[in-house]
Amino acid sequence: MRSPRSVVIRLLFFPTALAVVVSLGTVAPTLRASDRALTPGKRRDEVVDIYERVKASVVNIHSERTVSTPSDDPFNRSPVVPQRVNGMGTGIVLDPRGYILTNFHVVDDVQALRVRLHDGSGYSARIISTDKEADLALIKIDPAKPLPVITFGTSSDLMVGEPVIAIGNAYGYEHTVSNGRVSFKGRDVALNKDMGYKNLIQTSAPINPGNSGGPLLNVLGEVVGVNVAIRAGAQNIGFALPIDFVISRGAELIGPRRRAGLRHGLLVKDNTTRESTEKALIRSVNVEMVEPGSPAAEAGFQTGDVIEQVDDVPVRTAIDLERGFLDRSAGAKVPVKVTRNGMMTVSLEVSLQPAMRSAVTPADTVWRKLGVKLHPVGAEVVSKANPQLHGGLLVADVAPGSVAATAGIQKGDVLIGLHQWETLSIDNVAFVLNHKDLSSFLPLKFYVARDGKLRDGWITNVP
Repeated sequence: MRSPRSVVIRLLFFPTALAVVVSLGTVAPTLRASDRALTPGKRRDEVVDIYERVKASVVNIHSERTVSTPSDDPFNRSPVVPQRVNGMGTGIVLDPRGYILTNFHVVDDVQALRVRLHDGSGYSARIISTDKEADLALIKIDPAKPLPVITFGTSSDLMVGEPVIAIGNAYGYEHTVSNGRVSFKGRDVALNKDMGYKNLIQTSAPINPGNSGGPLLNVLGEVVGVNVAIRAGAQNIGFALPIDFVISRGAELIGPRRRAGLRHGLLVKDNTTRESTEKALIRSVNVEMVEPGSPAAEAGFQTGDVIEQVDDVPVRTAIDLERGFLDRSAGAKVPVKVTRNGMMTVSLEVSLQPAMRSAVTPADTVWRKLGVKLHPVGAEVVSKANPQLHGGLLVADVAPGSVAATAGIQKGDVLIGLHQWETLSIDNVAFVLNHKDLSSFLPLKFYVARDGKLRDGWITNVP
């Protein structure tokens, strides 16, 4: 791909000054892609069906922030004048209790947030957690009744040319629906010299300022991406975060460690299967690692367990797993059902406990011990090296003379494994580096994807 430095990319959050305002005339079930058969026809086609199915799971976000602008009065001694600015964005319902996913840039530095649902009802919203690096945020409203939850698909099997549908608060026109095609996969774009995105889905579905945080769906009604940016001055060149990346980072946002300082000790992997191109996606979550001494270890979880349900929440993604632990306090006992060895149903009970206090983040640990900065990427980035890979961690920086540099790890590599474990998140790497038996792993074998090929090497020493 050519250098993106000359490309002007605009985020889809839409600010407008208050001085220029345009005047515009029972328990809900969790929605799944198979809930309703499509009715193809000249009028009621897939777009109509999907919009009807998911519209209540998409929300319109309105914000207010204060900015300072230079005064145009030459006699005014004050160099700047504070001004209220309205902003607009879109959100996706993650949990019936009012937890909503959107982009970080939609809620960044706002003084007030308000959410309007499809039925016209409005609620004040508060920010729960944010991930600036991933450009994701979790906000919360207190709805009068449970909200329906949208169905997540996968971005791993997207086809260039495949039809897609976007829904969002385009220029403040709430619940605008449009459709187009997947124009490209794995697109890297830059906003400016300090900020950019990796591995985006490019789409021709018309999206506009205000679409930020809204869903990009396939014709089965599955979310395959979260709309995030457009190419300024172009026609029908928009970009979306791949949903597999969003699920991984969204699970961290909604999880108890980030929100309440609690831990369960489970590290899990999302799995996807599809019987055929036109069949609904089947998602499952299995236990990849159990942290030693954690609540999960005490509860009896085993590597390979498939998590079926947490309390009353059916688990299909890592986000569902964390939803089951929502609003729990330390010591609360949460029932969990798993399938073990592919056949036996086992009932377990997890008691959440405070996370170990540490000022050191997983990213800090990885940088201090290995000397690398890592960013999660989806399966499509490493599929050329091996189509069975689930993703990995892009090496964004390598410190000269560091452990990683000495071992031959290079900037641009995608780290896909350490020792016997897959590395899909920075937590996975930190788990290995902090493992009580790390000394017995040395020399530590690593696996990377480089130039479309798999390579391995050895880390001989970890400080």
